[in-house]
Formats: sequence, structure tokens, C-alpha cells
Amino acid sequence: MRTIVKGKNIDVPDSVRSYAERKMRRLERFLDDRTDAIIELSVEHHRSIEDSRIAEVTLVIDGQALRGRADAVTLEAAIDAVVDKVERRAVSYREKPRLRARPTEAKDILRRIADGTAEPGRERRVVKTKRFAIEPMFEEDAIAEMESLGHAFFLFVNAENERLNVVYRRKDGDYGVIEPIVGGEYTPRRGVRGKS
Repeated sequence: MRTIVKGKNIDVPDSVRSYAERKMRRLERFLDDRTDAIIELSVEHHRSIEDSRIAEVTLVIDGQALRGRADAVTLEAAIDAVVDKVERRAVSYREKPRLRARPTEAKDILRRIADGTAEPGRERRVVKTKRFAIEPMFEEDAIAEMESLGHAFFLFVNAENERLNVVYRRKDGDYGVIEPIVGGEYTPRRGVRGKS
């Protein structure tokens, strides 16, 4: 691993530079010699509190950048904190599965998983249940909420009749409302029968 220590608005003392390089050697056990590490040290001046020493680390692993930042009373303490953060991120990066090698194939796999077509012939099942509080609202408010969420439908309690309704966006751009009636007969709500 190649390590570069530089100062942003300060001259880095040799003792701090060697301390930073020594701390970064902890990462060599799981990073290879193609990894670059840049440590940037700086000082922020504040009137009301002590000067803040900042350490920022950027690791470039296989072309991917992992960053970390920490501030403390001393540069050494900031270096300790940021190396801990970056070490956790680097370990996590190394342990997660590699989908970066073939981005188009990875996107295709993820799309098929999202569509539920990853395994043809697999029986469909409920994999997630959402629970949320419902406040009574008018159809116009439900439409506005649906649009703000970017959804194609929205479940709500209709404030006019206190029944569960679903508002949905139709293919023609208009909206429709589904009013379930348990054990009852279908009655056209508005306008023309057969237009849903």
C-alpha cells in the first residue's frame, strides 16, 4: 500500500507524518500493494473553542474510493479516529460480494431479482409486509400524497365515508378510486360503467 501524508493548511511535522504512516500500516494486512492511501491533515481555527485538528483519509481500492474524516484536539487523536473508521469500511468493502467486475450483468441480475424473475418457475410469495398509520383524508389529498411519493397507487381512509380506498394512476393519465365493499354488490360510483 502506498501512503501519502500531506497538510492542507499546515506544514506536517515529521513526527506526525511518521505516526500517520505507522498507523496506516494496520490496513496493509487486508489491502494489497495496488491500494493508495492519502492522509490530509488540517487545522480549523475557531474563536469560541480550541482549534480543531482534522484528519481525512482517502483509500483507493480497485478504483473505488473509500473516505473517512475525524477531528480531535490533537492531530494524533484525529489520525487514530479516522484510521479506525477507514479500517471498518475497508474490511466491509473486502467482505462484500464482487458485482463490480461486470456492471451490465450485475444490473441485469439485480433487475431480475427486483422483478421477481430471477428464478423462472419459482412460486411467488409475500416477502415484505409494511405497516403504517392511516389518517382519514380526501381523494385530492390522497392523490397529492401518491404523487409526492412517486407511486402508482395509494391506500387511504376516505374522510367522506371512513372506508378504506385505493387511488391509482390510470394509463391515460387520469386517476381512479377503488372502493371495496365487503359482501355487497358493485354500484357504479361516478360516470360511466365499465371505465375503471
